[in-house]
Amino acid sequence: MKQRIAHIALVVKDYDEAIAFYTQKLDFVLLEDTRLNEEKRWVLVAPPGAGESSLLLAKAANEEQRKSIGNQSGGRVFLFLFTDDFWRDYNKMVNRKIKFLRPPKEEEYGKVAVFEDLYGNKWDLLEPSQVNKGVLSK
Repeated sequence: MKQRIAHIALVVKDYDEAIAFYTQKLDFVLLEDTRLNEEKRWVLVAPPGAGESSLLLAKAANEEQRKSIGNQSGGRVFLFLFTDDFWRDYNKMVNRKIKFLRPPKEEEYGKVAVFEDLYGNKWDLLEPSQVNKGVLSK
Protein backbone atom coordinates (compact mmCIF):
# COMPACT_ATOMS: atom_id res chain seq x y z
CA MET A 1 0.00 0.00 0.00
CA LYS A 2 1.21 3.51 -0.80
CA GLN A 3 -0.15 6.59 0.91
CA ARG A 4 0.89 10.23 1.06
CA ILE A 5 -0.29 13.49 2.52
CA ALA A 6 -1.61 15.43 -0.47
CA HIS A 7 -2.80 18.70 1.07
CA ILE A 8 -2.61 20.50 4.39
CA ALA A 9 -5.55 22.80 5.09
CA LEU A 10 -4.53 26.27 6.23
CA VAL A 11 -7.38 28.41 7.55
CA VAL A 12 -7.21 31.93 6.11
CA LYS A 13 -9.22 35.16 6.42
CA ASP A 14 -9.40 35.85 2.71
CA TYR A 15 -8.52 33.78 -0.34
CA ASP A 16 -7.04 36.58 -2.42
CA GLU A 17 -4.82 38.08 0.28
CA ALA A 18 -3.52 34.60 1.15
CA ILE A 19 -2.83 33.80 -2.52
CA ALA A 20 -0.98 37.12 -2.88
CA PHE A 21 1.16 36.44 0.19
CA TYR A 22 2.15 32.91 -0.78
CA THR A 23 2.77 33.64 -4.46
CA GLN A 24 4.36 37.10 -4.16
CA LYS A 25 6.23 36.89 -0.84
CA LEU A 26 7.21 33.21 -0.76
CA ASP A 27 7.21 32.51 -4.53
CA PHE A 28 4.77 29.62 -4.18
CA VAL A 29 2.94 28.48 -7.30
CA LEU A 30 -0.84 28.78 -7.54
CA LEU A 31 -1.80 25.24 -8.56
CA GLU A 32 -5.57 25.63 -8.55
CA ASP A 33 -8.26 28.19 -7.79
CA THR A 34 -11.71 26.75 -8.44
CA ARG A 35 -14.96 28.33 -7.23
CA LEU A 36 -17.09 25.67 -5.52
CA ASN A 37 -20.02 27.91 -4.58
CA GLU A 38 -20.72 31.54 -3.69
CA GLU A 39 -18.46 31.52 -0.60
CA LYS A 40 -16.10 28.57 -1.07
CA ARG A 41 -13.12 28.01 -3.35
CA TRP A 42 -10.65 25.17 -3.77
CA VAL A 43 -7.29 26.94 -3.65
CA LEU A 44 -3.99 25.05 -3.75
CA VAL A 45 -0.51 26.60 -3.51
CA ALA A 46 2.89 24.94 -3.23
CA PRO A 47 6.57 25.86 -3.24
CA PRO A 48 8.23 25.65 -6.66
CA GLY A 49 9.31 22.08 -7.31
CA ALA A 50 7.03 20.56 -4.67
CA GLY A 51 5.57 17.33 -5.95
CA GLU A 52 4.01 15.48 -3.07
CA SER A 53 2.00 18.01 -1.09
CA SER A 54 0.48 21.46 -1.17
CA LEU A 55 -1.38 23.91 1.02
CA LEU A 56 -5.15 24.07 0.70
CA LEU A 57 -6.08 27.65 1.55
CA ALA A 58 -9.42 27.32 3.35
CA LYS A 59 -11.35 30.49 4.15
CA ALA A 60 -12.77 30.46 7.67
CA ALA A 61 -16.50 29.82 7.45
CA ASN A 62 -17.56 30.60 11.04
CA GLU A 63 -16.38 32.19 14.28
CA GLU A 64 -14.79 29.00 15.61
CA GLN A 65 -12.66 28.67 12.47
CA ARG A 66 -11.78 32.39 12.52
CA LYS A 67 -10.34 31.92 16.03
CA SER A 68 -7.79 29.43 14.69
CA ILE A 69 -6.43 31.73 11.96
CA GLY A 70 -2.75 32.24 12.67
CA ASN A 71 -2.63 29.75 15.51
CA GLN A 72 -3.46 26.37 14.04
CA SER A 73 -0.72 24.66 16.05
CA GLY A 74 -1.17 26.29 19.44
CA GLY A 75 1.79 28.64 19.03
CA ARG A 76 4.32 26.01 17.88
CA VAL A 77 6.07 25.98 14.53
CA PHE A 78 3.39 24.64 12.21
CA LEU A 79 4.99 24.23 8.79
CA PHE A 80 8.52 23.53 7.54
CA LEU A 81 9.76 25.08 4.31
CA PHE A 82 12.84 23.19 3.12
CA THR A 83 15.23 24.98 0.79
CA ASP A 84 18.33 24.09 -1.17
CA ASP A 85 19.84 27.56 -0.52
CA PHE A 86 19.07 29.02 2.91
CA TRP A 87 20.77 32.40 2.46
CA ARG A 88 19.18 33.05 -0.95
CA ASP A 89 15.70 32.48 0.44
CA TYR A 90 16.31 34.10 3.82
CA ASN A 91 17.65 37.32 2.24
CA LYS A 92 14.82 37.42 -0.29
CA MET A 93 12.25 37.00 2.49
CA VAL A 94 13.88 39.72 4.63
CA ASN A 95 13.82 42.07 1.61
CA ARG A 96 10.13 41.25 1.17
CA LYS A 97 9.45 42.21 4.80
CA ILE A 98 8.71 38.69 6.05
CA LYS A 99 8.80 38.80 9.84
CA PHE A 100 11.40 36.50 11.38
CA LEU A 101 10.82 35.52 15.00
CA ARG A 102 14.14 33.72 15.46
CA PRO A 103 17.31 34.63 13.58
CA PRO A 104 19.25 32.14 11.47
CA LYS A 105 21.02 29.47 13.45
CA GLU A 106 23.29 26.61 12.49
CA GLU A 107 21.98 23.41 14.06
CA GLU A 108 23.25 19.86 13.72
CA TYR A 109 20.41 19.17 11.28
CA GLY A 110 20.93 22.32 9.19
CA LYS A 111 20.47 26.09 8.89
CA VAL A 112 17.15 27.25 10.32
CA ALA A 113 15.20 30.43 11.10
CA VAL A 114 11.61 30.84 12.27
CA PHE A 115 9.29 33.20 10.40
CA GLU A 116 5.60 33.89 10.39
CA ASP A 117 3.11 34.06 7.57
CA LEU A 118 0.62 36.86 7.02
CA TYR A 119 -1.62 35.56 9.82
CA GLY A 120 1.05 34.68 12.37
CA ASN A 121 1.44 30.93 11.78
CA LYS A 122 5.03 29.96 12.59
CA TRP A 123 7.22 28.35 9.94
CA ASP A 124 10.77 27.01 9.87
CA LEU A 125 12.88 27.97 6.88
CA LEU A 126 15.31 25.08 6.81
CA GLU A 127 18.25 23.97 4.70
CA PRO A 128 19.15 20.47 5.87
CA SER A 129 22.79 19.81 6.73
CA GLN A 130 24.90 17.75 4.32
CA VAL A 131 24.12 14.66 6.40
CA ASN A 132 20.38 15.32 6.03
CA LYS A 133 20.37 16.53 2.38
CA GLY A 134 18.51 13.39 1.27
CA VAL A 135 15.53 14.53 3.32
CA LEU A 136 15.08 17.53 1.03
CA SER A 137 14.94 15.43 -2.12
CA LYS A 138 12.35 12.98 -0.80
